[in-house]
Parts: sequence; C-alpha cells; structure tokens
Amino acid sequence: MRVCIVGVMGAFGRKHLEAINNIDYAIVTSIVGTDLDDLQLFANVNNIEHFTTSLAESLVREVVDCVILATPTHLHASQVIQCLIAGKPVQTEIPMADNIADVYRMLEVQKQTGVIAMAGHTRRFNPSHQWINKKINKGELTLLKMDVQTYFLRRSNLNAQGETRNWTDHLLWHHACHSVDLFQYQTGQEISHSFGLQGNPHPELGIAMDMSLGLKVASGSICTISLSFNNDGPFGSFFRYICQEGTYIARYDELVDGYGNMIDLSGISAILNGIELQDREFFESILEKREPNSSIQQCCSSMQTLERIDACMLD
Repeated sequence: MRVCIVGVMGAFGRKHLEAINNIDYAIVTSIVGTDLDDLQLFANVNNIEHFTTSLAESLVREVVDCVILATPTHLHASQVIQCLIAGKPVQTEIPMADNIADVYRMLEVQKQTGVIAMAGHTRRFNPSHQWINKKINKGELTLLKMDVQTYFLRRSNLNAQGETRNWTDHLLWHHACHSVDLFQYQTGQEISHSFGLQGNPHPELGIAMDMSLGLKVASGSICTISLSFNNDGPFGSFFRYICQEGTYIARYDELVDGYGNMIDLSGISAILNGIELQDREFFESILEKREPNSSIQQCCSSMQTLERIDACMLD
C-alpha cells in the first residue's frame, strides 16, 4: 500500500507516519506540505522518495495508492473531494469539515465516484473502547451514561506537540466530534436530544475556551462532555462508562474499572496504538474493496449533531 501523507509536518501527520512504519505492507511514497525546504529535509531523514507542496502533483503519481490528510480543518472538505475525483481512496483527520454543507458535498462526490473515504475517528479503534463496544454488542454491558472530560491548556495557537500553527482549533467541531461519534458508535443509535453551553470567547483566538454538552439516545442512555482549553493539568481526553454491570474508565489505549483495576485488553488486539489500528482498517478496506469502519457516510450523523448543537449553543 503506497501512501501519500498531506500535512506530514504536523503532530498527527507524524503519528500516521510512525504507524505506517509499523505496517509491513505499507510505505509512504509521497509527502505534501507548505515549505519545500522543510519537506526535503523531512523526506531525506525519513527516506521518503517524493515531496511536494502540491497535492495535485502527488495525486497523479502511479506510486500513490491512497491519501491520508492531516491538514488544517478548513482544508479537509476540498482536499477529500480532490482525492475522490482523482480516484484515490482518502482518510481525513477529524473533523471531516467544520460545517454541514461541506459534509454533504463530500458525501455527494463519494457517492458519485464510489471511491473509499474515511474519517479518522481514532476512538473507534482504541482497544479500550473496542473492549467496551464488544461487551455492549454481546449484551454483557448496558450503557447508562458516558462521561467525557477533554482538557488542554491551549491559550495560544499551538498544536499537540506545542508548536505554533496557522489555524485555530475548535472545542465543538474538533474535540467534541470525537466523543459525539463515539457515543453514537457505542450505543448503536443516533442522538435524539442534544444541547450545548459555552463560556466566553478568547480575546485573540476568537473561540470559546470552555464548553459543556449533553446528549441522549432513544434507549435513554445519556452522555455529558466537558471540554476546556483552560485546564492546567493532564493533557487529553478521559472517558467514564457507567454501566448497569459496572463502571469503566478509558484513557486512550488503557482501560480500568471503577476501582482502578487494570482490564486486560490482549484479547482485543496485539496492537495497542489506536492510530495504527485506524490506518490498518483504512488500508484493509481498500484491499478488500469494502466500506471501512468510520467511513464518512457512517460519521455524517455525528456531524449533523454538531451542526444542531452549534446552531442553538447557549452563551
């Protein structure tokens, strides 16, 4: 599987490169970015044969089978469509877009071309969340409430590696996107009720720095999502599953019960890296010519929920 990574210099572009380096049937044959000198140095260090500032240049290369987008949010929709029209299967980091109109445009082009398009909802692939999902699907767990805490200290425009970037993150359309999709995925239901409450916007970044969301599905399961860019402490997201049969806390690729006892995830996957499992699903769906888990079609309803929350967000 010969892969082009767009936005490879960013935090998640590098995470995808590390994941692909662990997959013996995949190789990165092209990288796309904005600074040619930086790209050349990065390509030389990582033994990548081709680098360019033009996605179009990579898309016409015969040695590119598929594309992974790790670019700023506002570019996702146009770049996904560009890849689909070129006949290249594409996986985009989330959110696939920051408005529902762009989501519908992508879906229409995907339907017309029939080319695989996947959104990078890593939580679907983390072994911790997979363990919960399998238990729910077997009827061994009944989810009553999911509680999510997504906390960062991001009062300046920095990426996950602490580097300055030229676009602004968003608590709802990016970070809540993970959790809204995960709640629907774990319950197997679409959101029936939702609301949002946000704090004051940052004077320079122009985005809300604190947010609370509430979700409910038809079965009665609810989800609360607390998000902040003002948190001085542990970095990232933590998920508490309150079930009829017990409580479980997921921290990315680790799972403990309500008393802190570690849950053995070895029966789920020998690989504990969620991004590697996500990339493997993308590549295998291409080889097997099937719809991937986390296709843009499957994730559309989550984007519709974000649109509804955004439209009635309380200040």
